[in-house]
Amino acid sequence: MRIKTSDGLGLHVEEAGSGLPILFIHEFGGNHESWEPQMRFFARRYRCISYAARGYPPSDVPAGIDAYSQRIAVDDALSVLDALGIGKAHVVGLSMGGFATVHFGLAAPERALSLTVAGAGYGCEKEFEDYFRTVSLEVADNFETKGAREFSKIYALGASRVQFQNKDPRGWREFADRLATHSDLGAAMTMRGVQARRPSFYDLEDGLKAMDVPTLVIVGDEDDHCLQPGIFLKKTIPACGLSVFPKTGHTLNLEEPDRFNGLLAEFFAEVEAGKWLKRDPRALPGQIMRTT
Repeated sequence: MRIKTSDGLGLHVEEAGSGLPILFIHEFGGNHESWEPQMRFFARRYRCISYAARGYPPSDVPAGIDAYSQRIAVDDALSVLDALGIGKAHVVGLSMGGFATVHFGLAAPERALSLTVAGAGYGCEKEFEDYFRTVSLEVADNFETKGAREFSKIYALGASRVQFQNKDPRGWREFADRLATHSDLGAAMTMRGVQARRPSFYDLEDGLKAMDVPTLVIVGDEDDHCLQPGIFLKKTIPACGLSVFPKTGHTLNLEEPDRFNGLLAEFFAEVEAGKWLKRDPRALPGQIMRTT
């Protein structure tokens, strides 16, 4: 299926199943096919939607950097829901998609049944913020000059990707092969326009404190630059839970699909039952033991 964005671009959308909707938003290193383990599992009970972000074929690949931004990524997610006639959905994002999910909750909380923010945090830590922006531009240059087919051989072996390779060589190979098919231009522009320009979670604190959407944050314990941002989200968003997967890297939904799917299923059930609540005000973060 093909839908139009608010600025007239075409996005490739796939869906399966019926019931309450789940919108899956993929990471930079993936595409709409990266959610296949979740589409197959949740389509038994839900209406599951995944889409290829702008810059990712078979969606359109605009050439100008002004066509890419964090806000535009949110607008595209809303365009998908609008085109499908969906008022509210569970929104699930990984990494780049996790950032889009957070911003979705800030921009359009009334459209979200819940938010799942997985493997998100790169560039948020203030001590690494400048480095992240610099290395993002280097990655963009590499995709543009070497091409995805060659540079994917380097990118797919990042420090938080090798866990996936060690656990599931066939699954990792499928991930790496998909990465090699990325648009050279689309990958470069996404890195420059979205990744290198997006704000840190720490700069969004006031908005996050006011965001009442039920939220689940998931990080791998070997995805080092997502750990502290994940804890920050847990402490800041009122109705937020945090899950840390042991001995796990960045590509959570593919590296640990059974654990990921089971956790999401329980989260969705609690949200739909009205049981995923804000933190009890008696659970004072500064208290160690009560004495009076």
